[in-house]
Amino acid sequence: MIVEASGVLFRWESRRDDWYFIPLPAEVSADIREVPRPGRGFGSIPVGVTVGSSSWRTSIFPDAARGGYVLPLKRSVREREGISEGDTVSVRLDVQDG
Repeated sequence: MIVEASGVLFRWESRRDDWYFIPLPAEVSADIREVPRPGRGFGSIPVGVTVGSSSWRTSIFPDAARGGYVLPLKRSVREREGISEGDTVSVRLDVQDG
């Protein structure tokens, strides 16, 4: 399943590190949730991601507070693409079905 979406990059602070995520829209999250797949740790779903000229593989995670999935955005991509907290980021996801 290929989806394109955008969201505002936010920071989540943990005890040791700050993590940055892009929330996926509710309708995109609902479409992803409907595809049956085996359970994985933390409810994660493997994806291929493209942001700007950067592509990589990672997982999206459910976020109960937002009611959808969030995509982690690593520092190297943020720096390469010139993305900062609060920026609206367009992503292309290749969501793995199994």
